[in-house]
Amino acid sequence: MKNLDEVDKEELLKFESMAEEWWNPEGKFKPLHMLNPCRLGYITDQIKSHFRCKVDKLYPFSGLRILDIGCGGGLLSEPMARLGATVVGVDPVSKNIKVAEIHSKQIGLDIDYRISTAEDLLKKNERFDVILNMEVVEHVPHPQRYLKTCSELLKSGGLMTCSTINRNSKSYLWAIIGAEYVMRWLPKHTHEWQKFITPEELGLFLEENNLELIDTKGFVFSFSQWDWKISSKDFSVNYVTTSVKN
Repeated sequence: MKNLDEVDKEELLKFESMAEEWWNPEGKFKPLHMLNPCRLGYITDQIKSHFRCKVDKLYPFSGLRILDIGCGGGLLSEPMARLGATVVGVDPVSKNIKVAEIHSKQIGLDIDYRISTAEDLLKKNERFDVILNMEVVEHVPHPQRYLKTCSELLKSGGLMTCSTINRNSKSYLWAIIGAEYVMRWLPKHTHEWQKFITPEELGLFLEENNLELIDTKGFVFSFSQWDWKISSKDFSVNYVTTSVKN
């Protein structure tokens, strides 16, 4: 069995090799560029509803401190900053942070990017109103321990969105065989099926860590429209949750 350091190192090397592709919509992160409008719509709707943001304001997220964990090149951090939030984006891959910093400066956005992890932020006693925890939990060695850290980083009443991939035969077929080998949307071995998490498991992990699950939706790809859609029923492959710190 691999020790934790080996697993972490493999994950870092995996994403480090793709870092320069972040802002290329036809590159190795093409699936995220395709998914981004769908997940951004979900995230912004959840934040606006929970914090009763005034949608007629130019910067409706003004006053909110948002943490984007595993921020990569900043595909989520930048829209949050444009909406007025104070954004901290963290990623353990230094190349990702360099790409994110350069891109945000080019378009005039002030985002606090750091080569860091959720655990490091907790040691510094940082707290946030919102945590974006998107496509990260399936890459960490201990999801329960990781979500405990995320919970402790949230202020009381804070909101967390967490997306991941279900673990079943369909997700193996679509997320690994389909995405990595047939469509070649992702490099081979990007994901490990055994590390996928079912909605039931994620719900228990959240509950164990003082997080109340308030919403679950599926991200479903429509081949007829060649686009992602939000589903209130289909969580069979990609899905997203919203939880609130009690």
